[in-house]
Amino acid sequence: MNSSATMMSNDVAEGSIRSSGEQQPQPAPPLSRYESQKRRDWNTFGQYLKNQRPPVAVSQCNCNHVLEFLQYLDQFGKTKVHLQGCVFFGHPDPPAPCTCPLKQAWGSLDALIGRLRAAYEEHGGSPESNPFGNGSIRMYLRKVKECQAKARGIPYKKKKKKKKIINPHKAQEEQLNINPSNNPVS
Repeated sequence: MNSSATMMSNDVAEGSIRSSGEQQPQPAPPLSRYESQKRRDWNTFGQYLKNQRPPVAVSQCNCNHVLEFLQYLDQFGKTKVHLQGCVFFGHPDPPAPCTCPLKQAWGSLDALIGRLRAAYEEHGGSPESNPFGNGSIRMYLRKVKECQAKARGIPYKKKKKKKKIINPHKAQEEQLNINPSNNPVS
């Protein structure tokens, strides 16, 4: 038996002895898609803050840093957002290409903020100081949503509560039956 084979058999033997005497920690189960995205988004935001001049610590970031980050991400967007002067402004399916910019889709930004908001609190940030939950972020997202909807010609409408529709004939019949003054006297 050569010396490398002997070393390997000793390592295997030692490993089996060690594993029987000590409990090895089990590897963590694989992260869900959401958890993987959240971790990746958190790391990306942290890297963005480190690249600022001067660098910004996560504990020192505020809603302005978050807004700048969202605007920075637009350069990587894949959603065509037609400008007001574009001939395709307001058309959901333009027939030809145009020079309007590509931006991040509103839904992607909204989901990103949700993941970063959760990650901030998981990393020790308090809900009250969470820059991702700031009102200015919600206003920015609402503005992006409305702007993109107008540019595509698709209005986003608030969902209204449905009113209960009462059949007027049935209501009148019920009223006649309930009100004794309307009953004929025999």
